Amino acid sequence: MLHQPIRTLALIVAGAVAGASSLLAEPGPAAAPRDALAQMASPAAIAEYQRKLAEYQQARAAFDQEAGAYWKAISDKRRTRNAKRRDRQPIGLDDYVLEQPPVYSGPKRPVNPEPEPEGEPRERKYIPVVADLVKAAQEHFQWSPQRPNNDIDFKRAYARFAAAAGLTREQAVRVYAFETGGNGKHDSQSGFKGNRAISTAIGYNQLLTTNSVELLAEQGPLFIRLLGERVAHTSGPARGAMEHKLAVLKKMVAIARSVPDEWSAHEKIGNTPQGWAMHAMVLDIDVGPMLQTHKLLTSVLFARAKGYTRPLSAAELEMMNLTGDGTGFDMVTMPLDMRDQVPTANFFQRGGYERNPVAVRHNTVAKLLAVTDARMDSLSNLPGAKELAAAF
Repeated sequence: MLHQPIRTLALIVAGAVAGASSLLAEPGPAAAPRDALAQMASPAAIAEYQRKLAEYQQARAAFDQEAGAYWKAISDKRRTRNAKRRDRQPIGLDDYVLEQPPVYSGPKRPVNPEPEPEGEPRERKYIPVVADLVKAAQEHFQWSPQRPNNDIDFKRAYARFAAAAGLTREQAVRVYAFETGGNGKHDSQSGFKGNRAISTAIGYNQLLTTNSVELLAEQGPLFIRLLGERVAHTSGPARGAMEHKLAVLKKMVAIARSVPDEWSAHEKIGNTPQGWAMHAMVLDIDVGPMLQTHKLLTSVLFARAKGYTRPLSAAELEMMNLTGDGTGFDMVTMPLDMRDQVPTANFFQRGGYERNPVAVRHNTVAKLLAVTDARMDSLSNLPGAKELAAAF
């Protein structure tokens, strides 16, 4: 939240800009020359632009050729590591690209002095917010998630389930702190640009719609059994609501399991209003903690199934949470003496790496884990993280 003086200054600036815009919009003698200049460019300016554009295109083509070779080597090394890991062969420094990615340092693309035709406006995909999820649940399943009276109730329910499932307090609290900024609530959504959501990530471990669908598909039978046990121990008026919730959960699990167990298939469901309704389960005080816990627990079990018996640190667990179990496991199992030498680029596709300033700035495995740990240290001292720690 901005402090009052800054907000006041912003309003003053906004008012000044609005006033200027209204003046520019008025027809008058001054408007015509500006419009005429905008439509015309001298032959010399056009020639200079074309010369600079050719220089830029030549430099960019040379860079793309160099970068293409680098990222092909990254992919080739990754395939080699995966094959070695399947065959239980040792992995060493030679199995990674040890140089940092090339960085473009040539000229910038010049600005065209002539007006360019505007392309068709790209339709922006709508990202649902919590209200949309609740509405979809009502429309598709005639059900609403049972929300807590306050967030500490949800934290207690999550802590009980997470501890019983095998997550440690350190893992749960530090990942929560990192994912939510240390003060997140059970219905906190990842981020907004203005009044528009930029992600469907919700809750203590920031589940996407696809995560919810995938967890319902893979862990659904377990969730149904556990919720069924709670129904059996519920009496009075609350029992009817619990029985309805269980029936809804069974329907959701059946839908999630009706497609191949693949991320793309689950993502397709997650992008529909029916998938939004399934994502609403993350808000429910009974099923939400199950989804939040298994978002992390699947990574713990993945490492264990690969023969990795040492408890994962919270930072290591977060790497698996963020990059996927296979890629994260590659980092987690790396010997400490190699982590200073292996660039983070080895664990990304080119586009994902270039859009990730944290991985670019902290460009070795050791640095990325260290900055993650440091951020967890800082955010774990905030009230929300302390509340979750006390709930264990």
